Amino acid sequence: MAEDAAPAEAVPPSALELLGQAVASIDGVTGVRIELGELVAQTTRDSLPSVMTMLRDHPRFAFEQMMDLCGVDWPERTERFDVVYNLLSVTLNQRVRIIVTTDAATPVPSIHTIWPVATWWEREAWDLYGIVFSGQPDLRRILTDYGFEGHPLRKDFPLTGYVEVRYDEDRKQVVNEPVRLTQDFRSFDFLSPWEAMTTLPGDEKVYTERAAEQAKG
Repeated sequence: MAEDAAPAEAVPPSALELLGQAVASIDGVTGVRIELGELVAQTTRDSLPSVMTMLRDHPRFAFEQMMDLCGVDWPERTERFDVVYNLLSVTLNQRVRIIVTTDAATPVPSIHTIWPVATWWEREAWDLYGIVFSGQPDLRRILTDYGFEGHPLRKDFPLTGYVEVRYDEDRKQVVNEPVRLTQDFRSFDFLSPWEAMTTLPGDEKVYTERAAEQAKG
C-alpha cells in the first residue's frame, strides 16, 4: 500500500508581503497590493498626513526619505488624478508607493511639514497637472514660464499649447503670443509611400505602348 504523500510545507511570507501586512494595518490605508515586485498602498486624502507621519516615524517602517511625488491623469474618472508618493527607508532598505486620488478642484493635504522636500514636488504637480495642495505656502509654477496658460501634462491639453514664446527683435524682449500654425493641417491617407503611389514617372509610356498593341490585335 503506497504511503500517503507528505503535506506540502507552507511557504513563509516574503519580507515584502510582511511589510504589506504592516502597512495595511495603518488607520486610513484602504488597500495594499504588490505590483511588479513593488509595494503599493492606497489611502484617502483626509488620512494622508497621519499615514505619512506613521510611515516616517514608526520604527517598523522608518521611511526617512520621500524620493519623489508625481501625478497621473485619468480623464475618464470622476477623480481624474492619482497623486503618487515614493518613499524610501535607508535604515531598513525598503520602499513603498502611496497613492491618493483627487479631482481638479479638491485639494490634497500638503506633506511639506513631514518632508520639506515635498514643496518642490507639490509645486511641480500643481504646475503640470493643476493638482491643488492645501497648506502649501509656496504653491506657484516651477517649470513653465510666467503667464503660461493651463497645465501641460493633462491628457486634454493641446499638443500645440495655447501660447508661444519668442524673442521680438523690434521690442527687444521675450513676448507671449497666441499659437499661430504656419500651415493648415494636412489630410493624411495613412498609406505607406509605396501603397499611396499608384503610378510612377514614365508609366504613361507603358500605357501608351500597351494600348497600341491592343489596337493592333
